[in-house]
Amino acid sequence: MKHSTRWLTTAGAVAAASALVLSGCSATNDTASTDDSAGGGLTPVTLQLQWVAQAQFAGYYAAVDQGYYEDEGLDVTIEEGGADIVPQDVLAAGDVDYAISWVPKVLGSIEQGANITDVAQIFERSATTQISFKDKNITSPADLKGKNVGSWGYGNEWELFAGMQKDGVEVGDISLVQQAFDMNAFLAGDIDAAQAMTYNEYAQVLETINPDTGELYQPEDLNVIDWNKEGTAMLQDAIWANTDKLADDEAYADQTVKFIKASIKGWIYAAQNPEEAATIVADAGSALPAGHQLWMTNEVSKLIFPSTNGVGLIDEAAWANTVDIAMNTKNETGATIITTDPPESAYSNEYVQKALDELTAEGVDVMGADWTPTDVTLKEGGE
Repeated sequence: MKHSTRWLTTAGAVAAASALVLSGCSATNDTASTDDSAGGGLTPVTLQLQWVAQAQFAGYYAAVDQGYYEDEGLDVTIEEGGADIVPQDVLAAGDVDYAISWVPKVLGSIEQGANITDVAQIFERSATTQISFKDKNITSPADLKGKNVGSWGYGNEWELFAGMQKDGVEVGDISLVQQAFDMNAFLAGDIDAAQAMTYNEYAQVLETINPDTGELYQPEDLNVIDWNKEGTAMLQDAIWANTDKLADDEAYADQTVKFIKASIKGWIYAAQNPEEAATIVADAGSALPAGHQLWMTNEVSKLIFPSTNGVGLIDEAAWANTVDIAMNTKNETGATIITTDPPESAYSNEYVQKALDELTAEGVDVMGADWTPTDVTLKEGGE
C-alpha cells in the first residue's frame, strides 16, 4: 500500500492511487515503443545497482514500493550489484536500461569506449571520509604521511589520493592497506586511518563496543577527514543512460525523463519517511540490520537534501572538479583515471530538467529546503 508524503501533491497522490499493479516482469533490451505489453501496459525497465540491496538505494526501492514508476507507466526491475559487477559495463553492453555508479569510475569506462551519459546526479555531496581514532592525531591529509592508510580500491581511492596530493603527500609516502569491506582491521589497530562512508562504515564503528569503556564508540572518539571540506570530493551516485539511445530513440528519451521523475519522488519519500524506507529496503532483501539500515537512509538523504538546484541536476563546477581530479591525481603506479577531457555527451541536464519541471508544475518541492534529518540512535551490531 502507498503511504503519503507531504512533499507530494494531492494530484500526485490521486494519480498514484489509480496506478496499475506492479507486475514484476523482467525488462528487455527493447525500447518502450517496441514492447509495452508486459505488466498490463507498463513498459519493462531494468535498473542495475552498483552494490547489493541497501538503503544507499532507498529511493529506487521506495519508488517501486510506492508505485511512482507505475504512475509513469514503467514496470521497474532492480538488479543488485556486487564485487564482480561493473554497472556501467552492464549498461554499455545493452543488458539493462539504466545503471547507478560513481562519476569517476564511469569516466574511466567512457574513455575506454563506454557510450553512456550521466542523466541525473542524485548524490550532490560525497559520503567518503577517512577516519581515525583520536590518539593517532590525524586531523588533515598531511597527517597521513607515514601512516597505515586503508582503502578499498576499485575506484574508491581517488578522493583520498587527491586530498593527500593537495597537501603534498604522495601515495608512496603512506603504507597503503587493502581494506576489506568492513572495519575489522581498523578496530584491530592494523589501519591508522580507514576509508568509511558516512552512511555505512562510519556507523559500523559506532555500533561496536569500545573495550576500554564497555560502551559503544562515540563520535568524539574519532577524527574524520571529510573530502567535501578538503575540496577533493568527487561526484558519486548518478543515474546513467545509453547515449546512443538517448539521441536516436525518442521513446527511450521520454522514458528516461519518466524514470528520473519517479526516482526523485522515491528519494523524497525516503527522506521524509526514513523508517518506512528502511523497511522497504529490508523487505527487498537487504541483509543489514534494521538500525543500521535506518542510519543509512538518514545519512544518504543528507547527500541529496537540501538540494542546491533541484535533485539530480548536475552542477557544472562539481563536474569540472571531478574531471580535474580524474585527470591530475595519480595512483601508486603514477596513472590517472583519464588522460583527456570526457566527451560532452558524458553528462546532460536535459532529461533531469524536464523531470524537475514536471514535478515543480505538480507542486512537488524538488529542493527540500525545509528538510531536516532525523535522530538515529545506534545500537550494538546495528540492531
